[in-house]
Amino acid sequence: MSFQTPITIAEAVHKITENSYLLPAIQREFVWSHDKIEWLFDSIMKSYPISSFLFWEVKENAKKYKFYKFISEFRERYKTHNEEISTNGLSSFIAILDGQQRLTALYIGLKGNYAYKVTGKRWEDTERNIPTRRLYLNIDEKLSDQEDGRVYEFKFLIDSNTHSQRIYKDSRNISWFKVGEILNFPSDEDLDSFIESFSAFSKNTIRQLRRVITRDTPINFFLLKSDQEIDTALNIFIRINSGGKPLDFSDLVMSMVIANWVTRDARKEIHQLVDNIQDKGFTISKDLILRAYLYLYSADITFTAKNFSKENSQSFEKEWDKIRDCLLSTFDLMKVFGFNDSTLISKNSILPIAYYLYHKDIYEDYSTKIKYKEDRVHIKTWLHISLLKQVFGGVSNNTLSQIRQAFTGNIRDTKITSGIDFFPSEKIFSHIRKEASVGEEFIAELLITQYKHKHERSFSLLSLLFPHLDYENNAFHKDHLHPVKQFEAISQATQGQYNEKDYHSIVNLQMLNANENSAKQEISLAEWIDQEPASRDRTAFLEAHLLPTDMTDFSIHNFDEFYTKRKILLTEKLTELLK
Repeated sequence: MSFQTPITIAEAVHKITENSYLLPAIQREFVWSHDKIEWLFDSIMKSYPISSFLFWEVKENAKKYKFYKFISEFRERYKTHNEEISTNGLSSFIAILDGQQRLTALYIGLKGNYAYKVTGKRWEDTERNIPTRRLYLNIDEKLSDQEDGRVYEFKFLIDSNTHSQRIYKDSRNISWFKVGEILNFPSDEDLDSFIESFSAFSKNTIRQLRRVITRDTPINFFLLKSDQEIDTALNIFIRINSGGKPLDFSDLVMSMVIANWVTRDARKEIHQLVDNIQDKGFTISKDLILRAYLYLYSADITFTAKNFSKENSQSFEKEWDKIRDCLLSTFDLMKVFGFNDSTLISKNSILPIAYYLYHKDIYEDYSTKIKYKEDRVHIKTWLHISLLKQVFGGVSNNTLSQIRQAFTGNIRDTKITSGIDFFPSEKIFSHIRKEASVGEEFIAELLITQYKHKHERSFSLLSLLFPHLDYENNAFHKDHLHPVKQFEAISQATQGQYNEKDYHSIVNLQMLNANENSAKQEISLAEWIDQEPASRDRTAFLEAHLLPTDMTDFSIHNFDEFYTKRKILLTEKLTELLK
């Protein structure tokens, strides 16, 4: 391995375009934000060094491994995966072991585009919400007094018909040069002819851009010769990238899995599963997939490189179909329980459920089969309680191991013992008593949970308190008992004692089925109770909605009594449920 003759950025981009530079499967995907790309181009314009690169010469020795093209059209959240390429027709090429983020940034800036979401818009794969943008350079003026030290203003601007020319004038009459066009001036004469009528600053800025892209040679690289095998390349790759921020540890683990799978493309399979789960409404990372494998199969569930050895990774590959289908079924179950991405406040909470379904071999259609109805109730109740007790606060291997021990009987075993016919929720809590303790302070804290709690804890609380609604079909609504608009009607004396946080807390909330909530709308609590059919028992109605049965006046003017009595009622109910 030795330093080679440095090359220009234009040369590197050309080699990417013609697939002479490729990415090995051990590389993570592109993760840079658009402003980081803009910052990189500013550094290049100022002739700052951009660090060295590590390339690997690939010939016949590595054709059996998977390689990918650089991504040129990046679309935040929706188009982030690199395309696999067949290398059968390539006699040799260069695989990038270190520097792919920088090279991809250069490639996107000069040859591609970057689409990111407009602030305030929904996540929706449309040009309206996530418009395609190309990189431009302000050629009228430099930046000044920037905290990050930037001097040249590079910006990704929305791509449209008005940007079809090399120069774009914005609403401020600022001239922007499309950066990729700098590659289309083969000679100085061509460039001079184009900028002839420009201001001196514009001329100098564009000439500087052409010089740093097509003449300077900032791409300094070590070359790993072709006689090195993938194991050596992987070892070097991990050693270089194990220093912290440049590469997450999970990316290194992922690299080892990818390199060690034999008959499947681990990168493609795992990313596809992440996407499929996202289609169900849950955002997860590849880390959860990797942790799930350890939780299902490894005596040691610690997220370390040694637990993804060649042998372990190939065991992972062998069991992949079942693991994939089990995880998909587990998230189907989450939907049946009424969870969404924000209310499932810890994705690690699905691991014990997946473990149970997998080793009992009951994951297929588990969320819909009648014979598992009672078992699903056990799991749902356990999950809500676990989330409220913050059993999965952070990634606690000790807690996860103790939970698994409730299934296996031994902390090092991985198989469920005989005699477990239902999800063993009580047994699990007995194993994690310290993490799951409940006291008066804890209950009091739960009761101040808000209608729009930042961790969406209110969903689990209300689901426990009102368990019989149609959560499977999303036919439930979170509702204020005393409507929001009535808070101002509370007497001044009462408002001095209670505030809007009390009004929006669990004490003034309930869960209703969709039809019942539509009928209630924003009428007062007293009217809603009084309009119930006379044939219905009033006490039974109050009990069903967890309202104090010893109250006669439910008007807003009696909010003090209502708040006090319902708080006592909910405290008793939650203490019973969470004990």
